[in-house]
Amino acid sequence: MAVKKKKIGSAGRFGAGYGKVKQKLIAVERKQRVKQECPFCKGHAKREAPSIWLCKKCNKKFASGAYHLKNQKTKK
Repeated sequence: MAVKKKKIGSAGRFGAGYGKVKQKLIAVERKQRVKQECPFCKGHAKREAPSIWLCKKCNKKFASGAYHLKNQKTKK
């Protein structure tokens, strides 16, 4: 009978191995998937490309962090 493995989250697509790399990837992707807040109007910003963000509310395009906006508080 097969042994049920622990779910590792979004990094489970890599399979076995890659231990520390998986943990770092999980941390980055967890921050990335949090709703990002526009620093200008407090609306929602969406990542268009690495470091390029577009606010849906005020339609401003600005640069910030590659995967998540800087100075963003996230829940653990």
